[in-house]
Amino acid sequence: MDQKDTEMNEKGLSSSTSGVVVQVREKKGPLRAAIPYMPFPVAVICLFLNTFVPGLGTFVSAFTVLCGARTDLPDRHVCCVFWLNIAAAFIQILTAIVMVGWIMSIFWGMDMVILAISRSYRDQGIPQQL
Repeated sequence: MDQKDTEMNEKGLSSSTSGVVVQVREKKGPLRAAIPYMPFPVAVICLFLNTFVPGLGTFVSAFTVLCGARTDLPDRHVCCVFWLNIAAAFIQILTAIVMVGWIMSIFWGMDMVILAISRSYRDQGIPQQL
């Protein structure tokens, strides 16, 4: 043990090697939380669309919310979540001129695929190791 661990043990604080489990939760903003959990093939299509036409995949994903796709905003009405996705698509389209929107659009599509994969793991009961 180094000096820092010794000082922590003397003060009654637990050391990092004492088996303390720390859980980290990601806090999502309203636009990020509005990304719908879609089936994997639909998410891949949206990623493909976002890669070549910034905002188009996000625009398509907004309509999956109207078709019943769940989001991380359960307390918001479906129309509100739909308009949040439309707003994200327009932000991506408008800022694509300076490359920011294009990069944001690709990351948005990757988030859609990640959410689709995590949903399929959760539905199958397979523990995730991300």
